[in-house]
Amino acid sequence: MIFRSNRPNIEIPSTGLYQYITSNPNNVLENKILFIDGTTDEKITFGEFKSKTKRFAAGLQGKAGFKRGNVLAIVSPNQIDYSVIVFGAIAAGGKVVPVNPKYSITELTYQLSASGASIIISHPSCLSTTIEAAKKAKIYSKIFLIIDEEIDGVKPYSTLLVDCEFKPIEYTPEEAKNTTVFLCYSSGTTGKNKAVEITHTNMVANVKQVVSSEPGFNKNNVFMGVVPFHHAYGLTIILHISILLGATTVLTSKFGLSTFCRIVQDYVVDYAFLVPAIIQLLVKNPIVMSYKLSSLRMIISAAAPLGKSLIDDVHNIHGIPVKQAYGLTETSPCISWANDEKSAKGVVYPFG
Repeated sequence: MIFRSNRPNIEIPSTGLYQYITSNPNNVLENKILFIDGTTDEKITFGEFKSKTKRFAAGLQGKAGFKRGNVLAIVSPNQIDYSVIVFGAIAAGGKVVPVNPKYSITELTYQLSASGASIIISHPSCLSTTIEAAKKAKIYSKIFLIIDEEIDGVKPYSTLLVDCEFKPIEYTPEEAKNTTVFLCYSSGTTGKNKAVEITHTNMVANVKQVVSSEPGFNKNNVFMGVVPFHHAYGLTIILHISILLGATTVLTSKFGLSTFCRIVQDYVVDYAFLVPAIIQLLVKNPIVMSYKLSSLRMIISAAAPLGKSLIDDVHNIHGIPVKQAYGLTETSPCISWANDEKSAKGVVYPFG
């Protein structure tokens, strides 16, 4: 039996991920702000993003010996430069491994070795673990920091930025279908985490599907970027879609309820991509009532099921509808997105 969506067919672009994500379908200006650090207020514009990714790609190839098909691992919580590192590596023709920064030395060593990573970009908070894991994986000389300072002899990734801009690698439609762009590790059902190979076309198709499914998405959106980019949920729905739309995403490296509420209030966030544990705090913790959250027009919940009673509480207390999405890393990843008429009505669409 063939099951067909009740939504109209869409045309999937036959192109590489970098070309698609920077295609600018909404004609945003070069000075449009894409990412803001919700703690420091540091910003990066669309024009800066494109320039830095191409300069980083040039440095990766020219200074670090990074070649087409090589693997770059990024071990970091959400940061303002995360997007530059990911798409700089992709522009250079590489594969990216987004790594959970909370991994132990053993877990990280396994992932670095299994993925064949040749370059690692690390956050200072997990640098010692990264160094020990990299030693075991025999790639210590190729560690760089995501922040713009040197620590214990480890240089910032910005030292790889050069003055010239690299022309991003292009792919034929067939190459895009068969070339891996992300190695996202999933727990699966048994044994150690396993790499899920996501191709350029996998990600392009999924981003196009999600954007086509959400009528409220546009270049004027302000997204909340608290879901970690190392997770398929944050990687796809927040990192990719915000760049494609030209929307603004306010980042925070770790969740704190007061910080979350302040960011929503101060930056007038209209879309919050959350997990059930955070949503529960929005209705259970009284501190929330000290902030103005009226700018939120939608909460998207994923990563675990969310019960009807909690959805109803969010709507009744704050007047905010909640949609749920479902997917798996193995499905590249999102496969279900609730319709508007099902918002705030307890329809369960978990996202794993």
